[in-house]
Amino acid sequence: MTYGLILLPLVSAFIGWFVNRIAIKMLFHPRQPKKILWFTLQGIFPKKQQQFAEKIGKLVSGELLSFRDITEKITDPGNIKRVMPQIEAHIEQFLKVKLPQQMPVIGMFIGDRTINELKAVFITELETLFPVIMQQYMLNLENDLNLEKIVTQKVARFSSDKLEEMLIAIMSKEFRFVEIMGGILGFLIGLLQVFITLAQ
Repeated sequence: MTYGLILLPLVSAFIGWFVNRIAIKMLFHPRQPKKILWFTLQGIFPKKQQQFAEKIGKLVSGELLSFRDITEKITDPGNIKRVMPQIEAHIEQFLKVKLPQQMPVIGMFIGDRTINELKAVFITELETLFPVIMQQYMLNLENDLNLEKIVTQKVARFSSDKLEEMLIAIMSKEFRFVEIMGGILGFLIGLLQVFITLAQ
């Protein structure tokens, strides 16, 4: 067996690893279109960033962050009951302290019993009114706030450097695996070529 045949699997492994490494780099580079002879080269992510942004905008507004889901959470009776103690404390503070300060004459005729009765009436009314107000607020917010457009614009303006850093941080193991698999496949192809050559 010649040195050429021994080196063939190693060279093939290097080529497989190198090609996959270049392919991963070409996901992000070149950032700007570069014309080489009759071809224009640009990284896949920089080239498709606007379409990528539009898809994410639709996904976030349609699936991940629905105004309907937020409204249901805000107006859920259980969630409203959780904030009622804070509202109750604020009403009590208003009736006991602020109202007598602002209207001393009324304050003279309001005792603890009256304050507790007024507080109970206000709390009951607020528990009924709060879901209606929040539903209307969320409806107005949905009409005024185009979530899909906001997300699309933010992602479209996202720096290519930051996008590359983020994706590499998330998928570094996967990218390394792709590179290693390129080397392994290249090595196996090299071995196959050696066997074919020896078999002749």
